[in-house]
Amino acid sequence: MPDAAQDAELLTAAAVALNQYAPMLRELGSAFDAAGHDIYLVGGSVRDALLGRLSPDLDFTTDARPEQVQQILRRWADSLWDTGIEFGTVGVGKDDQRLEITTFRADTYDQVSRNPEVRFGDRLEDDLVRRDFTVNAMAVRVTPAGPGEFLDPLDGLAALRERVLDTPAAPEVSFGDDPLRMLRAARFVAQLGFTVAPRVRTAIEEMAPQLGRITAERVAAELDKLLLGPDPAAGIDLLVQTGMGDVVLPEVGGMQMAIDEHHQHKDVYQHSLTVLRQAIELEDPEQGPDVVLRWAALLHDIGKPATRRHEANGGVSFHHHEVVGAKMARKRLRALKYSKQTVDDVSQLVSLHLRFHGYGDRKWTDSAVRRYVTDAGPLLPRLHKLVRADCTTRNARRAARLRANYDDLERRINELAAREDLERVRPDLD
Repeated sequence: MPDAAQDAELLTAAAVALNQYAPMLRELGSAFDAAGHDIYLVGGSVRDALLGRLSPDLDFTTDARPEQVQQILRRWADSLWDTGIEFGTVGVGKDDQRLEITTFRADTYDQVSRNPEVRFGDRLEDDLVRRDFTVNAMAVRVTPAGPGEFLDPLDGLAALRERVLDTPAAPEVSFGDDPLRMLRAARFVAQLGFTVAPRVRTAIEEMAPQLGRITAERVAAELDKLLLGPDPAAGIDLLVQTGMGDVVLPEVGGMQMAIDEHHQHKDVYQHSLTVLRQAIELEDPEQGPDVVLRWAALLHDIGKPATRRHEANGGVSFHHHEVVGAKMARKRLRALKYSKQTVDDVSQLVSLHLRFHGYGDRKWTDSAVRRYVTDAGPLLPRLHKLVRADCTTRNARRAARLRANYDDLERRINELAAREDLERVRPDLD
């Protein structure tokens, strides 16, 4: 399909997506127009509208200063909040929608802390050029008639059409301003299925060590968004291959050094990405993505490089890698400032992921089955998924045997639970 036709399709998708918010946009446009100010839908909201999947959380930019925004919307909004007002952002609640309206920014960045030194601007173009990627640097004018002119001074539509992440300015400048943008590139690879432009990849490879200046909390927030995307393995691989992983998740890239004991994967790293993909396939669509399960799938074998042993028969063993891996997972997640609950849950899943393999002959006693359930506790449903996802052998007979064994273990767990529930209520029945 010619580029012009593809662009027309994208713009049509955006018009359809925005139409559902047309009444609200008309009211918003009228309020700002009456006050003598311009307002634009911007950033990820425009990108997502072009992709036909606009969310109710909308981002806007305006020439009005924050206190003017508050005055303009005081009577119109259901609620206003000023949590981000020092950065020029006013939060707005209207019906079921959450809006963020930010004054044009023309920031510079502190060269040590990398925190923005907030400066308000007067031109939309200056605001757009300071954004992370061109696909996030498009705008739609909001008028009293609703969505108006589509503004794309940095060719974001072409990048969106080609599904490529490029920076508005030179990537060295963009990433120098805020190194977290490099990590954000990996997140968008996972979320949107995009690739990075060659110059962006080169800049990331050269500048990845600068991620060490970013706070653990900001890094963890991006990693969670990456892991919760449709294809986190692709984002993780970009981290590892560009050197970002050496800074934020060195244990993951370190798995490339260990050959899997079955010799059926390039390395434990590739096996772990496969387990991550298979764990996602086992998630309940109604419950949504499970970040704890995904972390456990990614990290379940990080103890293998430290426990690798070459046996006399030419084989490779990783004895107690689940114990070592659980400690490593705990240390890494603590360093990233995750909650105690998340740290405990992920490390416990890593610790337990190999226990099932002792069930191979199906000779566990009822007490052993109960101990498996007790040790897993509320993590048992996740452990079921992790263990099943960990079967990546290409030997069809072995894979079928593992599945059958786990089916049998789950059957016994359910039978024991039913029997013990009956025993608990039997005195009442008597």
